Amino acid sequence: MSVVGFDIGNENCVIAVSRQRGIDVLLNEESQRETSAVICFGEKQRFLGSAAAASATMNPRSTISQVKRLIGRNFTEPGVQIDLKMFPFKTSEALDGSILVHVKYLGETHTFTPVQIMGMLLAHLRDVAEKNLGAPFSDCVIGIPSYFTDLQRRLYWNAAAIAGLKPLRLMHDCTATALSYGIYKTDFSNTGPIYVAFVDIGHCDTQVSIVSFEPGHMRIMSQTYDRDLGGRDFDEVLFSHFVAEFKKNYDIDVNLNVKASIRLRAACEKLKKVLSANLEAVLNIECLMDEKDVKGFIKREEFEKLASGLLEKISIPCTRGLADAGLAVEKIHSVELVGSGSRIPAITRLLTSVFKKEPSRKLNASECVARGCALQCAMLSPVFRVREYEVQDSFPFSIGFSSDAGPISLGLNNVLFPKGQHIPSTKILSFQRNSLFHLEAVYSNPDELPPGMSSKIGCFTIGPFQGSNNSNSRVKVRVQLNMNGIITVESATIVEDTIDQQISRRDATHSNTEKMETEFVDSFHSESDVSRKARGTRRIDIPVSEHIYGGMTKAELLEAQGRELQLAQQDKNMEQAKNKKNALESYVYEMRNKLFNTYRSFASDQEREGISSSLQQTEEWLYEDGDDETESAYSTKLDDLKKLVDPIINRYEDEEARAQAKAHLLKRISDYRNSGDSLSPQVRALIFEECDRVEQWLTEKNQQQELIAKHTDPLLWSSEIRTQEEDFDKTCQRILRPVSSNTNSGDSKETNHQNSSDNHHS
Repeated sequence: MSVVGFDIGNENCVIAVSRQRGIDVLLNEESQRETSAVICFGEKQRFLGSAAAASATMNPRSTISQVKRLIGRNFTEPGVQIDLKMFPFKTSEALDGSILVHVKYLGETHTFTPVQIMGMLLAHLRDVAEKNLGAPFSDCVIGIPSYFTDLQRRLYWNAAAIAGLKPLRLMHDCTATALSYGIYKTDFSNTGPIYVAFVDIGHCDTQVSIVSFEPGHMRIMSQTYDRDLGGRDFDEVLFSHFVAEFKKNYDIDVNLNVKASIRLRAACEKLKKVLSANLEAVLNIECLMDEKDVKGFIKREEFEKLASGLLEKISIPCTRGLADAGLAVEKIHSVELVGSGSRIPAITRLLTSVFKKEPSRKLNASECVARGCALQCAMLSPVFRVREYEVQDSFPFSIGFSSDAGPISLGLNNVLFPKGQHIPSTKILSFQRNSLFHLEAVYSNPDELPPGMSSKIGCFTIGPFQGSNNSNSRVKVRVQLNMNGIITVESATIVEDTIDQQISRRDATHSNTEKMETEFVDSFHSESDVSRKARGTRRIDIPVSEHIYGGMTKAELLEAQGRELQLAQQDKNMEQAKNKKNALESYVYEMRNKLFNTYRSFASDQEREGISSSLQQTEEWLYEDGDDETESAYSTKLDDLKKLVDPIINRYEDEEARAQAKAHLLKRISDYRNSGDSLSPQVRALIFEECDRVEQWLTEKNQQQELIAKHTDPLLWSSEIRTQEEDFDKTCQRILRPVSSNTNSGDSKETNHQNSSDNHHS
């Protein structure tokens, strides 16, 4: 049994598995530890992961990457529009304002949502994991950025459901990194907490987390981010630089050519990595555009100057993280730098100046999130025994509620769950109501959210009421911010006091106060205030329904799951057809070679000519009409060829098998003859007679066979010799059986006589 952790990056994905012996990172079909987060739609099938990345240059318009950036966002967001200008695939705005992706597939234009695309990617990663593990699974933990909103988290959950996965948790990237760091550390002292800053610079974002570590415990103190600052932004600096340079030196505008832009961006990414280890680097691309070869050169110093604005931005979430944690920089014990975009030397120097100490790289920069997710999955799974380790995560946004009567008064700024609230967390709201009402969940401080994100979360309907006799009942609503960072109304209950009059009067007095307050706000009570049970209270459950703004309905989710199954079946059909086509092609080449070499003497001239002609016709069909056919068409062609070739193969194979069968039968004859010395004359004569008979049969048959040409079917098949040997064995054993019985009987009589003699003497 294994449990799996997924790190779904903007560029690459990593799969880690928790086994009894520890955490392993799984290899994909190309034996790589990272799988490209790319989906490519071909003419008749999808290409996923690394195969899709290889097809990106050839089919850019139908190749979707960086879909993580699009989930749960509106088409009109300025940040989204900047991203979409970089993407070669076509997009449009949906009726609800979200993003739709358009691709050419099966001869027509298909439309998908980012959630469906993410579901395809997760399904591919599941397949990779299952091939490695050799068994199906569904339990997993998926890493997400801490800045994801409630909607984005729900859509990730939906994408996992489309892929057939059952996440035990959606885990913040930095929390997963901190877990993979802290659970193995044994040098934490009992004198007090140790504070570590984790800086994760990914492909498209930067996340900073300040974490407190104690033996057997870790606590997230702050989580800050810059959603639009990552490694790809440094690539884009180089891209813009060389676009301008090539326009000046070669008179080409790379921005006008999609394929050229993709190739130049890929080259700039490699160039950035070279500059991380060298002071200068050369860029060469053959036939980039208009059949022109281009060459460029840049020094690390010049690159850092071009990227100076980006480098300055990295310090902002770092200083904000320290402020949110309430810690001076001197309190930070160490700084751990991870992420695919963290290898630029200038970033290390900048973080050293911010935290007053050089960042450490104790963790694998690309795999730490997946490993932490796999660890968390093992901790949550009942199958594994993991040593006790408490993970106390927090939520980076403040959440408030309002009702039909207006905002719910919850103290400072009407916040129910303040920023930094540890998760999971549950609170109970108390209302005086006599009919159905609505609760609206919102982010209390929109400034905490990433730019362009809506502050509205969803609407929860409480009711209708049934079974209550009171005109104005006390209603308790249980609200939870769960471990996934998703807000839910767990339950709603009518509480009626029926017996204890003293408590009823006191509650009635309190209710009058609340009723007066509800003209403006609804009052809030902590769980301790409302959890007292009076003798004789009656509780009635009220139905709760939710509407998440921008979320998927159950019907939409079922439709997306069905569509994914259809696409997966189409991919499977195409792969099977491709494998059968390859098998047919291999068979043609193999048989053509063997027909005039290995099998030459076992086929007549007429057979060779006929088979050779059929092989030639099949080869021509494969490269013309049969280039793109169904699995059954290839199977029919292969079966037709085998009907012609199999008789020849049978003759060839049976010649060797016949020689082995003859040798084995002659050995059996010899064995029976050699055993005749210990037999009675009568039995020996019968055995020798049977041996002579079988030997004569074999000699006659063999003489007849030697007169026949090899290219005709044998008169004597190896199977016939084996059958003759089995009959020969049975006959000899039947002859020997009475001898064996008589011997056993004689032994028995001798034993009985000896026992009788012993008894007589005694």
